[in-house]
Amino acid sequence: MNIQIKQIAERLRALRESLELTQEKAAEKCGVPTEEYQQYESGEYDIPMSFICQAADTFGIDTTALLVGDDPHAQVFFVTRKGTGASVERTKAYKYQALAYGFRHPKAEPFEVTVEPNDQPITLNTHFNQEFNYVLEGTLLLRIAGNDLMLNEGDSIYFDATRPHGMKAMNGKKVKFLAIII
Repeated sequence: MNIQIKQIAERLRALRESLELTQEKAAEKCGVPTEEYQQYESGEYDIPMSFICQAADTFGIDTTALLVGDDPHAQVFFVTRKGTGASVERTKAYKYQALAYGFRHPKAEPFEVTVEPNDQPITLNTHFNQEFNYVLEGTLLLRIAGNDLMLNEGDSIYFDATRPHGMKAMNGKKVKFLAIII
């Protein structure tokens, strides 16, 4: 697994330990099975961005603290210049750039997501709350609640993120989209 995932896993474990929680109790609070939570803490498994946001919210910290190990300080505004967001490459297929990483206690988590084309099946995940996606470049296949939707540049979707969903880049080209987890 890549080094960024291992670092996030270490921060997750340290946070749990500082709160004096067992893995079982932390998993329960985050709404995931204990085995899944243990996999995330091990650093040997991919940690979905949705879980990172959920864990941060559950434990009362900013997502940035888990992503990059730093606390945000901006309270009035925070500018993210092109290409400078806090970057997390979960796998070779997915790269997330946090766009509000310096703003303290944001009400939403905006990311620029890059999905590289691959031949793997779509992996579905769920998380609390809602999500908005706006395609900036390419064609995105979004599977949500058993529906396959093709989204092209300029298309957007707002959906209930508690429903199983996942995405895939189409036509052998990468896709960039704005994802806002609300």
